This record gives sequence, structure tokens and C-alpha cells, in this order.
Amino acid sequence: MARASLDKDPRDVAAMFDDVAKRYDRANSVMTLGFDRRWRIATGQALDMGPGQKVLDLAAGTGVSTEEYARSGAWCVAADFSIGMLRGGAHREVPMVAADALRLPFADESFDAATISFGVRNFVDTKAALTEIARVVRPGGRLVICEVSTPTFGPIRFLHRAVVLRVLTWLGRRVSSNPEAYAYLAESMLNWPDQRRFGEMIAESGWVGVEWLNLTFGVVAIHRARKPEAGS
Repeated sequence: MARASLDKDPRDVAAMFDDVAKRYDRANSVMTLGFDRRWRIATGQALDMGPGQKVLDLAAGTGVSTEEYARSGAWCVAADFSIGMLRGGAHREVPMVAADALRLPFADESFDAATISFGVRNFVDTKAALTEIARVVRPGGRLVICEVSTPTFGPIRFLHRAVVLRVLTWLGRRVSSNPEAYAYLAESMLNWPDQRRFGEMIAESGWVGVEWLNLTFGVVAIHRARKPEAGS
């Protein structure tokens, strides 16, 4: 069984997502009871982008999130290091680019905003990735990350850890082509830092104005920050 670890081999993670790409969106909807759609809408609202602006959707998978954000009129590109996931979203009318978060194939200050939904915990070096993302975002540009988090209410937190994640793994084994992948994903959720610690990681990577919004009792949180203006 694949094990969650902060020492992830990028090739292994990419291969895992290649393998689950065909049923990935369906599995996510089943496992989140449809809340994934609400979380995408909330993330798009936090981005607050509009026509004429450029958005990098990193770890975009099949581009389902990119398609949602493009409804704002902004130009949005889906980037992911899993070729299988990008192929799985080939039917979507958004530009797609194969990209490693640690070595993005974009020029400095190319985007007005960058966003990641449920992918940052799979990066082999989170801080290095956040620093690299800052390189391609213009000064004053925005970072918005939607990721699993820690429920703030004790009883909900207990149920989340003791029950919900086991249910997610069970469901994943029945709707996914790669059961071990969903065991890995469930474990990675348990290992991920809480809202405050992740906010500190973002700040340590050079972003400022870090804030977060809890969704669904803190099961998920949206973190938002901005790149410092030149000279600030």
C-alpha cells in the first residue's frame, strides 16, 4: 500500500494520479458527497478574478477547477505534472500545460493570481513550490489555496479522523481504479498541518497578508495571500 510521506517521489505521485485519472472527478464527488463543487465555487470567489486577468491553476488535474474559474472571464490555464490527468480533461475548453510546481515553465510575473485545489499536500517540497509560484505571479498578485484542514470543533474533529476518512477510503476503493491511491490520499489528509501552521508556511515562503477561511466546519480551508509589491 502507498504511504503518505513528506518525502514523496514525484514520479510515484505522478504515476498514481495517471492511474486514477479516468474516474478521479467522479470519485471526488462521491467521497465529498458533492461538496467539491461548493468548495470550487468558494475558491473562485476568493480568487476574485475577472476579464483580462490571467490565472494559473496548478495541480489542476483534469481541469474541472480551471473550467469553474474561467467562468469569471479571466484567462485560466490548467497545469499539472500528471499527463494522465490532463488527458482526462482534454474535452474541457481550457488551455492545459504539463508542469512541475518546483520548475514552472512560465516567465517571471506572468500571472495575476495562482491557485491550487487539493494538490499542495502532494508537492515534494511545499515551501520551494510556494516560492516558485511567487516567481510567476506579479507583485501584488494573489495566491489562493483550497486544501483539507483541521476541523476546529472537537467532536467534529474526532469524527473526521475516526470515521469520515475511513469512509472516504472505503468509497475510494469502490469507485477508483487504484484503491491504494485513495488510501494514500486519506493518510496524507491526516498528516497535513492545520490552518495556522500552513498559513505560517505560506508566510515563510515570502507571501504576505496571509488569511484563511474555514469551510464545512474546517474540514477544508481556503488560504489566501498576496505577493509583496516591489520595494515593500
